[in-house]
Amino acid sequence: MGKKSWIVPLVVLIVAGALLFLIVGHWTTWEGGRTEQVTDDAYLRADMTPLSTRISGTVRTVAVGDYEKVKSGQTLIELDDEDYRANLDQAKAALAAAEAALEDNQAAKRILDAQIKGAEAGVLQAQSAVNSAEAGVAAVQPEAERAETERRRQEALFSSKAATHQQLEQATAEAGQTAGALESRRADLARSKAALATSESQLEATKRQREALNIKDGGYRADIKAKQAAIVVAQVNLGYTRISAPTDGTVGERHVLAGQLVAPGTQMIDLVRDDVWVQANYKETQLTNIREGDPADIHVDTFPNQVFHGKVQQISPASGSQFALLPPDNATGNFTKVVQRIPLKIVLDPGQPLLDRLRPGFSAVVTVHGSGNHSRQDGAR
Repeated sequence: MGKKSWIVPLVVLIVAGALLFLIVGHWTTWEGGRTEQVTDDAYLRADMTPLSTRISGTVRTVAVGDYEKVKSGQTLIELDDEDYRANLDQAKAALAAAEAALEDNQAAKRILDAQIKGAEAGVLQAQSAVNSAEAGVAAVQPEAERAETERRRQEALFSSKAATHQQLEQATAEAGQTAGALESRRADLARSKAALATSESQLEATKRQREALNIKDGGYRADIKAKQAAIVVAQVNLGYTRISAPTDGTVGERHVLAGQLVAPGTQMIDLVRDDVWVQANYKETQLTNIREGDPADIHVDTFPNQVFHGKVQQISPASGSQFALLPPDNATGNFTKVVQRIPLKIVLDPGQPLLDRLRPGFSAVVTVHGSGNHSRQDGAR
């Protein structure tokens, strides 16, 4: 009896040790090697867009009610747009004024172009007068030089009693007459050159005025572009007074009512899209044979007799703890190993019954039929 009293506890201890060794050493392998992986840490999700305002204003109308179905582009909320329409009209008036200023500058340029043509014609006329005066001087100067030479010769002859006083007087008068004609031609030449210089100066001044108007063109055109940009901004702000649905979906709770004053960034309404999908959070030890594209069966708690079918679309690049506000730090000296959860996105096959009754937040049980084990066996063959 003494020996039998300790044999049974010893056998129990050996069996318990063997089970503990089996569980610790091979539990992960056994769990990950299963083809079908099940988790109840799953729920339905859908993309939800909180719609906010980018401008300040007063809510004029809320065109939808809570939990109402809407279509893409449908108006949900309208703000009072009178101020923004006035800003748009003001921007358009400023653009019209800028364009009128540019057109006035163009008219002034056309006037100066005509003045430049007139000044150029005046320069040509003055140059012609100078040339005519120079020709007159050239024509009279030889005759004046000849008359002066004859006068000197008669003076010499008169001094030697070889010429009469009458001949001397006649030569002197002729020399004075030709000299006066020469001086007159030279005066005409001087006046013609002065007129030419004046015409050239007027032409140069007119051209400088024309260049100044060209420079103003750049400023006017830049002002027009600024006014056009102001119109675009005013049009965009006017468009912000109308908040529309970006896609088909269902409206959540309204956060504003008609008559309420809102500021930029105020959340107005939530839009839940219709494309419901499943987020299944699997243990890291269950992902051994799960691949993207694997089929899945989904049991939603709301419809216990209906099996929904889908497939794994994406596997999260990190565990859920890595996206937490305070990720775990296992280097603190008090490490405790915890099996991590990896989210899987499972999309539902279209055309199934009751899809339109699924709502984000429903709990579910998901079974994924893994294909990794079969692929590995095929590769081994």
